[in-house]
Amino acid sequence: MADRPIIIAVDGRSGAGKTTIAVELAALLRRHRSVSLFHLEDIYPGWDGLAGGVERYIDSVLRPLHEGQSATWTAWDWTAKHDGASRTTAVAPVVLVEGVGASHGRAADFLDAIIWVDTPTQARKERALARDGESYAPFWDIWAEQEDHLLDGASSAEHADILIDGTHGVAEAPAHVLDALTQLPAMEHVLAPELARRRGLELSAVRIDALPPAEELFQALYGESRTAVWLDSSLTEIKKAATEAPSAEAAARSRFSIMADNSGLFGQVARHEQGLTTVISGQLTTRIRGPFFPWLDSVWGRKAVRAPQHYPGDFTLGWLGYLGYELKAETGGAAALGPAAVPDAALLFTGRAVVLDHQENCLYALTLSGPHLPGSEREAAEFQAAVRAAHATTQASRGSEGTSPASTITGTPPRFTAWDGERRYKDMIAAAQAEIHDGNSYEICLTTQLEAHTPERVDAWASYRALRRRNPAPFAAFLRLGKLSVCSTSPERFLRIDTAGLMRAEPIKGTRRRDPDPAEDAALKADLATALKDRAENIMIVDLLRNDLSRFALPHSLTVPRLCAIESYATVHQMVSTIEAQLASGSSRAQAVAAAFPAGSMTGAPKISTMAILDELEAGPRGIYSGAIGYFSLNAAVDLSVVIRTLVLQDTDDGGTHLSLGIGGAITADSEDEAEWQEIQAKAYGVLSTLGSEFPG
Repeated sequence: MADRPIIIAVDGRSGAGKTTIAVELAALLRRHRSVSLFHLEDIYPGWDGLAGGVERYIDSVLRPLHEGQSATWTAWDWTAKHDGASRTTAVAPVVLVEGVGASHGRAADFLDAIIWVDTPTQARKERALARDGESYAPFWDIWAEQEDHLLDGASSAEHADILIDGTHGVAEAPAHVLDALTQLPAMEHVLAPELARRRGLELSAVRIDALPPAEELFQALYGESRTAVWLDSSLTEIKKAATEAPSAEAAARSRFSIMADNSGLFGQVARHEQGLTTVISGQLTTRIRGPFFPWLDSVWGRKAVRAPQHYPGDFTLGWLGYLGYELKAETGGAAALGPAAVPDAALLFTGRAVVLDHQENCLYALTLSGPHLPGSEREAAEFQAAVRAAHATTQASRGSEGTSPASTITGTPPRFTAWDGERRYKDMIAAAQAEIHDGNSYEICLTTQLEAHTPERVDAWASYRALRRRNPAPFAAFLRLGKLSVCSTSPERFLRIDTAGLMRAEPIKGTRRRDPDPAEDAALKADLATALKDRAENIMIVDLLRNDLSRFALPHSLTVPRLCAIESYATVHQMVSTIEAQLASGSSRAQAVAAAFPAGSMTGAPKISTMAILDELEAGPRGIYSGAIGYFSLNAAVDLSVVIRTLVLQDTDDGGTHLSLGIGGAITADSEDEAEWQEIQAKAYGVLSTLGSEFPG
């Protein structure tokens, strides 16, 4: 209905702080539109009238407003203790309804958004008595009993779109509630001015010369952060002291590293699971029901900031984290059977970060500020000072070799088991080849996983430090997400879209192990370069990615600057190609990412039918493995790696740690099962050897 207002309920038990939220939120909303505000306390028929008042409110207030008509209702005269005057709540573009039961039962059918204020009982009672006086005390228990009866042990908090933790008050919450509302699909059209406000942010980039040891800098700044990300181009830093220089392409990919957490005024954490994106920001939890990629499009993809001219990086603050393979359910694949062990996606939003420029030997302290967020300029200055202090301290502790001392992993090496043993994996290869012979696929990227559980806690940070030294890579990454940690040494770019819209994918297909003997190592590299099977695998994925990128590219802009080039890393040689295209003007960047997701190098070709085959063959959901890690920047740039060579650690309730390592390879019609079995062992070697573990027999 064109004239129907947006109706927002502010609910919660008595004394939670609902009225404060509703009144101040109404004032903020009125800057750009008319707002009507209705308080349920005006309609409750007395101290024993909670349930009856909610029914009155639904029928005489919510129903007509939902139909685009003014609501005429009877107020309760609290002094005379009977029905009083007739009143009218006018229709407005936005209507706020506030009170106990505002979203209860049938009311939810008429609402566009539900805000629930959750505050402990004792705090609520103290606030209510402070507001209404001690004479209110006898009525508190009467009212609380009615609340218990009405809610019957449940609460609308379970269905709320925005949940506010009112334990320490709600004075600072209204402005953050307004920002949270802009993430709800139902609010987008009416909150356009608030959405536009994001483009009023200012980015500051303070340069500090001389790079300190990266590990010590991360530890100094984020060692105590429960949620932090390090997108670590470790290849450049660690290769400085090595005899073998990285290739020009690998060095270019390794120029910048990014360190950040979700602290500060702008900090948020988002997780997507089973069709629900949950965003936590301070005392607010926002729930967005629906697919992940449309939500991503709503919070990213439009240029919100401009980088200062002196800053050379593509990352200008924004979202960082991972997209799990099971998001394929939104891009043509089937949903995973049952809940996954990890969220389908986890991202943090940062309003301040450190970017290391390995080429220019300097770092930048990036900060956001905005006129609508008081205190953001002061916070930016404090962060810049903290970065300078950490830089000075870590620079002074630099070792004689220019890098921090090697990390060691203590404790008993984890003992891994395989989802699929040798016989089972070779049977899967045979089944995949049967599908290829039947014409259902050309190439099937078959995977399995290794798992271990340790009775004692494994130090994820120490594990990552050891891994990055053993196997430095241009897309290495360390993610600490509460009890979940990700230690990646990926050499493969999934997709980059720069701020001007140039798209680039760099798939890897074709692997040979490294050998300590230079002659043998050179022979292995030459064998890879001339292997017809590996070239065929690579070219098929190049063709797939050309199709993926073309869906949002300018016609005739697709090019393949590199085809089947060889790049060498610490433990493997790889065959790499590059596909580029120009994003068409006006295209959704989030949808362009979705069109290419998951990476074709991890599915095979054609993608959709091959993913269905993989669902039948593989033992379980891949989780983070085969997904993507990287950033979604406020200047609309994105850079994502493919999640390979990656250890995933989850702390368990018994005090131990669960570890998983995904491995796999492309199967074609002429694949040899023994060679494929040896290839997955070579791919696992870098991680397993670092942990002191062996490939399971």
